[in-house]
Amino acid sequence: QVQLVESGGGLVQAGGSLRISCVGSGLAVSSYAMAWFRQAPGMEREFVARAYRDYDSTDYADSVNGRFTISRDNAKNTVYLQMDRLKPEDAATYFCAAENSRCGSRFSTEYHVWGQGTQVTVSS
Repeated sequence: QVQLVESGGGLVQAGGSLRISCVGSGLAVSSYAMAWFRQAPGMEREFVARAYRDYDSTDYADSVNGRFTISRDNAKNTVYLQMDRLKPEDAATYFCAAENSRCGSRFSTEYHVWGQGTQVTVSS
């Protein structure tokens, strides 16, 4: 069974840091373009960051560029999202996604494997 499992969400003060993780099961994250999306209550799911499959290239939404870092540890079959200088508007449920392509996409409809999400709350 192919699945992604996120963890590491929680409550953090504005300005603080948090690292969330996504472990692959039944798939090798090294063989996929990996991405993080987030969804706040009443809002659409939005792109946060992606890591290309074949290169070390990454791509970030303007709202998080310079504050968030996506990385992968292939030995642990895990993708991370390091979130620094968190803002209240970063609060959301964060989802990990995988796509069997070189670059992935900024569009959630392009991804076929999703995790269940991990909630991040940022207090002001």
